[in-house]
Amino acid sequence: MKKWYKLLGLTAAASLALVACGNSDSDSETADSSSSSESGEVVAPELATTVDNEGDAIDGGTLQVGLVTDSPFQGIFSWEFYEDAYDAKIMQFGFDSLFGTDDDFKIDDSGKATLALDQENNKATITLKEGLKWSDGEPLTAEDVIYPYEVIGHPDYTGIRYDGTFQNVVGMEEYHSGEADTISGITQVDDVTVEIEFQEVSPSMLQAGGGVWSYAMPKHYLEDVPVAELASSEKIRSTPVGDGPFRITKVTPGESVEYEANEYYWQGEPKLDNVVVEVVPSSSIVPALENGKYDVALSMPTDLYASYAELPGYTLLGREELSYTYIGFKLGKWDAEAGEVVYDEDAKMADKSLRQAMGYAIDNDAVAQRFYNGLRSNANTVIPPVFGSFGATTEEVPGYYYDADKANQLLDDAGYVDTDNDGIREDPDGEPLQINFASMEGGETAEPIAQYYIQAWNEVGLDVQLTDGRLLEFNSFYDRIEADDENIDIYQAAWGTGTDPAPNGLYARNSAFNFTRWATEENDQFMADFISAEAFDEEFQRNTFVEWQKYFSEEAPVIPTLFRQEVMPVNNRVKHYDYANNPADDFGWHTVEVTADAPVSE
Repeated sequence: MKKWYKLLGLTAAASLALVACGNSDSDSETADSSSSSESGEVVAPELATTVDNEGDAIDGGTLQVGLVTDSPFQGIFSWEFYEDAYDAKIMQFGFDSLFGTDDDFKIDDSGKATLALDQENNKATITLKEGLKWSDGEPLTAEDVIYPYEVIGHPDYTGIRYDGTFQNVVGMEEYHSGEADTISGITQVDDVTVEIEFQEVSPSMLQAGGGVWSYAMPKHYLEDVPVAELASSEKIRSTPVGDGPFRITKVTPGESVEYEANEYYWQGEPKLDNVVVEVVPSSSIVPALENGKYDVALSMPTDLYASYAELPGYTLLGREELSYTYIGFKLGKWDAEAGEVVYDEDAKMADKSLRQAMGYAIDNDAVAQRFYNGLRSNANTVIPPVFGSFGATTEEVPGYYYDADKANQLLDDAGYVDTDNDGIREDPDGEPLQINFASMEGGETAEPIAQYYIQAWNEVGLDVQLTDGRLLEFNSFYDRIEADDENIDIYQAAWGTGTDPAPNGLYARNSAFNFTRWATEENDQFMADFISAEAFDEEFQRNTFVEWQKYFSEEAPVIPTLFRQEVMPVNNRVKHYDYANNPADDFGWHTVEVTADAPVSE
């Protein structure tokens, strides 16, 4: 996925799979279940990423999709405005990217548009292929490539994607402030060509989701809606126009979305007639699959793996996820008017020794084994391993691992001591220290995992309590995190990173997604280096990534906890599906066929 960062649930939004027995051909051998090594650790099996079941395809048919979540989806069907992973998963059927990419997530010529970067003149040229159309049959033109910049940069924009990436466009800040009616650095050359001038170009722009926005917006359909009203408008929430293989025909808010084939799709009309996406609670998804209700399940929870490892009638596909789970520390506020983080040196969690100690107090290897069948692993950094050499090795950045002695020593040295002998540490001023911990609902393991962390912190003398005394509903959780709720000191969450490894969109001073509200001059320099012209030098780029991860780990505004893998059960009537990471957002749904009128249960 692109650098439209995703808010993830902890148990319902990602996991890993092995291949269960089924009537299918896949690219790896079938495994029966996870197994234990001689040391007693659960060993994850090898995974298949493709399935192509035998049998003749029927004409048309409806793909039944279960979206596993214990909360209703928000229903903001726009790359420019959506905020969570569930809306993104729904949109994959009807909303494409402009660009295709290679296996390293670099933009190539395989998409509906090409990108040419002029480093000498700080310009990018986007050229659309001829004959592209929206799902309503109207032409997709250069105006639709420019329109997202006009919306995201608009003074009345209500989303959270206006950041340094957009401020890098020449003339954008004048447009955003209302001083100019147009963006001087963006030029429509002709109906299919757009030229964008930047303050500075960087190798990040060559990545999917990097410094060049990867989506078009149907200006002919949306331009009559004031920008301030777009996110709540019927044209985005109920009757959106897209450019993917299917178009939305019906939305039942928070519950389901129905699609029909888009005959104007640029890669050809889909084989299926319809797609229906329904919300399924995590407690209901396994019985529903056992009864053959769905063809595929999105956001299949890893914590339930043992209950569906041998699922009749399905092949389980898996892949590394572009994501990680983390513990975040609230360290300031977001200044919406200034568009930047205001770091508070006196915040309750401002002492990095306290944050580091909380990292060493928890055993994420045990959490991965106990709750996720070994299908998650301890995260040493916030750059997932799918990014290869961009991520620091454990030798370069050990990260945080269980060491209670180290946690206790850090707290002692920082002055967090138990002054009244009740087993709970006071702060360095001798005042009571209660840390409010926000964690979200999601599956059967959400509560025990949260309680494990609380217990682990208690064992090193820290009084940690759940915010409001309970787990928070997914949407409420992120609303409160984004609003810098004073009743939240630390929180457990997860990020989908996008396909550009540069972390600016999550940890830069001017990123609204910087939910910890942490900022330093040193970090500002790293963020600038990531997107500088110097970063075209591979040695400089690699060194910047490693040194930033060392610095970030030491400062610990977040403690990365788990790298994640995800699983998709695919019914035996489904043909031609590839689950490999495809950053072009071409999930191949237009080629998918079915061999029967309904999902099979054996």
